[in-house]
Amino acid sequence: MTSRPSLPFPDRPLLFVGGKGGVGKTTVAAAAALAAARRGQRTLLISTDPAHSTSDILETPLGPDPTPAAPNLWAMEIDPVREADRYITDVKARIAEATPPRLAAEVERQMDIARISPGAEDAALFDRFTRIIDSEGQPFHRLVFDTAPTGHTLRLLTLPESMATWMTGLVQQRRKVNVLGRMWRNVAGAAAGADEPGEDPVLAALETRRRRFKRTRTVLTDPARTAFVFVVIPERLPILETARAAATLTRYDIPVAAIVINRVLPDGAGEFLARRRERERTYLDRIEGEFSAWPQIPIPLQPHDVVGIEALTHIATRLNGVPSAPGAPSEPPARS
Repeated sequence: MTSRPSLPFPDRPLLFVGGKGGVGKTTVAAAAALAAARRGQRTLLISTDPAHSTSDILETPLGPDPTPAAPNLWAMEIDPVREADRYITDVKARIAEATPPRLAAEVERQMDIARISPGAEDAALFDRFTRIIDSEGQPFHRLVFDTAPTGHTLRLLTLPESMATWMTGLVQQRRKVNVLGRMWRNVAGAAAGADEPGEDPVLAALETRRRRFKRTRTVLTDPARTAFVFVVIPERLPILETARAAATLTRYDIPVAAIVINRVLPDGAGEFLARRRERERTYLDRIEGEFSAWPQIPIPLQPHDVVGIEALTHIATRLNGVPSAPGAPSEPPARS
């Protein structure tokens, strides 16, 4: 691999760290969040990976709400099962407001079926994801997402476009139903029910979600606000998977900003690793050529497990240079 200086790690309000399972996404995401925090930016690290390891690497118990992990750094782990339960409960409540009592039992049954159907947890995770970007993350300067392995992340990030279109269709259908209802009441008079209904809670909820999905789509495709960083290791399968994923995000106008090359063997590793370095060199050259459009930040293989703030600081320094001493403790940001 041709020697060249490391390029700056992308500095955006919204940062996604992704890649194939097992390449070190959580390590890089935690280090990037720590780097931002040490620069004095209130930073929230969010894990959307069902196999959470963020709490392990930070050595801090985490849950669904922001928890202090270091000065200026908060972290949280989103549980898809919990989010699905919350999401279904919310939908049930909204639909119940607009459903005649005689249909309440059937609506309840249909929603229980929806809860155990394929995709329910993905839909709930997506809803929470858009809420964090749209409102819950406002008290923070930086949001860093430690994402699930590539396939799951691609579904999550490409949903805003398709969901906004689908939601527009639902809104149009609901408006047609309301128009037909008014026409029927005008024709049938008292026999149709005496009073004109008030605001349609289902339509209001659909409109709110549609606007939120559109705002999320706008943020995700803005290179001034969003950056996606792929973590790759110098091996064949991660390179192939990352190339496909980068092409998909580019097709959806989600800005890929850098490739972090993890577990690069350091110079002077000794005779024992000579042949390994030869094989690695082939893959490093391939990474350089395959991802030449983006900055590449190599990270040497560490001689120890990267666990805890002190160990993460070494990675954070490699990414973008941060103070060696922790910053002064700060108060949690006020929720707006």
